[in-house]
Amino acid sequence: MKIVILSRNRNLYSTKKLLEAGQALGHEMQVLDHLKCSIVIEKSNPHLFYDGLLLENVDAIIPRIGASVTYYGAAVIRQFEMQDVFSTVSSQSLVRSRDKLRSMQLLSTAGLGMPKTAFTNFSNDSDAIIKQVGGAPLIIKLLEGTQGLGVVLAETKKAASSVIEAFNGLKARVIVQEFIAEAKGADIRALVVGDEVVGAMKRQGKEGEFRSNLHRGGSALIIELSEEEKRAAIIATKTLGLKIAGVDMLQSERGPLILEVNSSPGLKGIQQATNIDIAKKIIQYVERGTEKLKSKEI
Repeated sequence: MKIVILSRNRNLYSTKKLLEAGQALGHEMQVLDHLKCSIVIEKSNPHLFYDGLLLENVDAIIPRIGASVTYYGAAVIRQFEMQDVFSTVSSQSLVRSRDKLRSMQLLSTAGLGMPKTAFTNFSNDSDAIIKQVGGAPLIIKLLEGTQGLGVVLAETKKAASSVIEAFNGLKARVIVQEFIAEAKGADIRALVVGDEVVGAMKRQGKEGEFRSNLHRGGSALIIELSEEEKRAAIIATKTLGLKIAGVDMLQSERGPLILEVNSSPGLKGIQQATNIDIAKKIIQYVERGTEKLKSKEI
């Protein structure tokens, strides 16, 4: 098969591992920068060019789309979809998963646990917002933040009010979220491929840091998920229409609480923590998905 990885940097760990896994399984692999793809739209003939050359005979794509280029990345995926090319993430599910507020609304309707969350349109009544999530301490998150950036722990009501008002003054949209003390600065990342959790790790924030992101200096170790945690991760992935996802959740006294569902999860931390070749499992899933798509076309 000819498999294209849409990535802006072929030297990134996740991109390299997917490339190596695909080649090891005998596939023709290409890494293309989606921002260099040109979309041509005409009646009954959707196609793409890359550096002036027509992209032809592509069987599957693995999008690794950064948050800052979601709009154009989704457009490129959509063009491949119009050519009946299998994709590990659909254009619609990519856009849906990148909208934190919309994602949480969808996850809540699926009956999944999550920290109590409030959102308002630049309201001046910060006291009411704070009260709605159970008071301080609480978490304030930028809707566009990634990898722990734009996430603030406000330990007092006064601090929470100041942060909310500051973000409002900058016209930066935020969500205010209940702080789960019993998580003790740790969260779980479950990697879902298809209908299966193929790997999971527990990420612990460094001393004095409430954010557990590995990019922020956190550590990771392998963890065996409970059946409830596995079920929550799979339901969350399916609810957003994703085939492959990194599901972040907290362990709480009331069960697993979903924090976020990542449509382009990094592989480095979880492969190193679990010693599982997740890149290979993704390529094998692409093989099955492509064959299934082709069988429907015949």
